[in-house]
Amino acid sequence: MKRRYSIGTIPLMITLVASLCLATTAQAGRKPPETPQAQLEFGVEMAKRGLWSEALFRFKQAERHSPGDSKILNNMAVAYEALGNFEKALDHYQSAIKSDPTNKELKRNYSRFVEFYRAFKPADEDAAAATVPRRVTTADS
Repeated sequence: MKRRYSIGTIPLMITLVASLCLATTAQAGRKPPETPQAQLEFGVEMAKRGLWSEALFRFKQAERHSPGDSKILNNMAVAYEALGNFEKALDHYQSAIKSDPTNKELKRNYSRFVEFYRAFKPADEDAAAATVPRRVTTADS
C-alpha cells in the first residue's frame, strides 16, 4: 500500500528533519565547560540528575584547576559517598575540613557521613545502598 502525503505535510517533514539535524550537530559541537566554576556547576547538575560518575569526573576536572578548594572537595566526597567508595569519601571530607574548618555545611555533611561510616560494615551491602547522598555545593554557595 502506498502512502500519500498532502503537499502541506512534505515541507513540515523537511523542516522537522532539518531541525533535528541542526540540533544534533549543535549538541555534538558543544565544548565542555573549561573553567573550574563551570566544571563545578556542570558536576552539580549531573549530581542532581543522579549521574554520579559524570559528576565526580567534573569535580575532578574542577579540582585539577583549583586544588584544595573546600567546595570542590566536599562535592567530590559526596560523589564518592554516593558511588559507595567510602574510604575516598572520608579522605575528601577530611581534606575539605582542613581546607575550610569554619564551613558549617561541610561540617554537617562530614558529621553525617562519620555517623554512617562508623556503623558501616563492608559485608552489609543493603546499608550501603540505603545511604542518602549529602548536599553538593555550587560555586556560589
